[in-house]
Amino acid sequence: MIFADRDDAGRQLAERLERRRGQPAVVLGLPRGGVPVAAQIARSLRLPLDVLIVRKIGVPFQPELAMGAVGEDGLRVSDPYIVQAAGIEPREFAAAEARELATVQARAAHYRSHRQREPLTGRVAVVVDDGIATGSTARAACQIARAHGAARVVIAVPVAPPGWEARIGADADEFVCVDTPTYFYAIGQFYADFSQTSDDEVIACLDAAADAAQRAAEGGRIAEAEDDPPGQDAEVQPVAGQVELAGHLSVPENAAAVVLFAHGSGSSRHSPRNRYVANVLNQAGLGTLLLDLLTPTEEADRANVFDVELLARRLADVTGWLRGQPSAAHAAVGYFGASTGAAAALWAAGEPEADVAAVVSRGGRPDLAGPRLAAVGAPTLLIVGALDTAVLDLNREAQAQLRCQTELAVVPGATHLFEEPGTLATAASLATEWFIGHCERRPAG
Repeated sequence: MIFADRDDAGRQLAERLERRRGQPAVVLGLPRGGVPVAAQIARSLRLPLDVLIVRKIGVPFQPELAMGAVGEDGLRVSDPYIVQAAGIEPREFAAAEARELATVQARAAHYRSHRQREPLTGRVAVVVDDGIATGSTARAACQIARAHGAARVVIAVPVAPPGWEARIGADADEFVCVDTPTYFYAIGQFYADFSQTSDDEVIACLDAAADAAQRAAEGGRIAEAEDDPPGQDAEVQPVAGQVELAGHLSVPENAAAVVLFAHGSGSSRHSPRNRYVANVLNQAGLGTLLLDLLTPTEEADRANVFDVELLARRLADVTGWLRGQPSAAHAAVGYFGASTGAAAALWAAGEPEADVAAVVSRGGRPDLAGPRLAAVGAPTLLIVGALDTAVLDLNREAQAQLRCQTELAVVPGATHLFEEPGTLATAASLATEWFIGHCERRPAG
């Protein structure tokens, strides 16, 4: 089995943890790669999300062999058998522990600058990583969770080698895994996208989960209609004219809006940057449709990739398709466009029959929407990196042509792809605030 990415892995793993819904449980992601997986589980099962910051204490001459582990607050566990067998003196253990504790404390300070740790006492700890290879880190995490008072420890991973349960042993009470392939060499071989998870993405997942929990505690921002259908999270095939396209639709229950993503040239619905933004929107209670506006055959012709009118027409057609989906029937529609995709989003929003609540452009080329800009009626946010000077000038010129409510947000230190630390998180936060502020749920009936 190949997972598209960590989000896909998390959604599949959540299906196998369904019985944990409604239980006194906490989902604990292991930074960094385990956190996006855990975030999908927490969102699906409506459970609190936290990180479990833990470091194994390796034997000095064999680092992969764990002789103990250390977690936050200096909580330590050790394996006396390994310590004795390896002939480790107390001072050696203390020195190794101090090194790992320093790393734990640095990460804790970064991830918990404004949040408290979820208490585990008497609760089920669902420990999540993006996969297991040796199992030593997972074992250490389970030990730390139990030391923090967890009544039961569940270790949950998308992929692991056969017999992986024996590697964890009695440190976990329950083992959940989607796939245990026979030929297992590395975790990354089972992901189409196994790009590195950043600290910013970890923090964004935690912040979004905390915001969702706060809204739930307050009764929700939008009242649920009695006949409202449940949410949806699935691969879909929207129809645009006579063409069947590919997309991924994720709609939380009671979503105020569904945001359609139009990516730029050379990208796709699997773009890690757009998926990151979509995940932040989902955590905030908004729906998303990550969409390929061209078929693979059409993309082979580069002229189609830059045919803004064609892309805009496809986007408008898919908007009509979306209106017919029960999970999105009462949701407003927003457009999020990146690079040339922003031009398509603005062109479609400028059509006379367009019913679009808001538009966000990230590093976009609104100038390619040309004469349609003046017809755009939806509130539009233009997000540009401060170091993307050529595109910034184009956005300033386009803003002067827009007649709708519009703002230009310049992200300090960001280049065109928002690859610099913290810049994509800033863009995602700006987009979330814009859609929440300008999208209202459509009345039923």
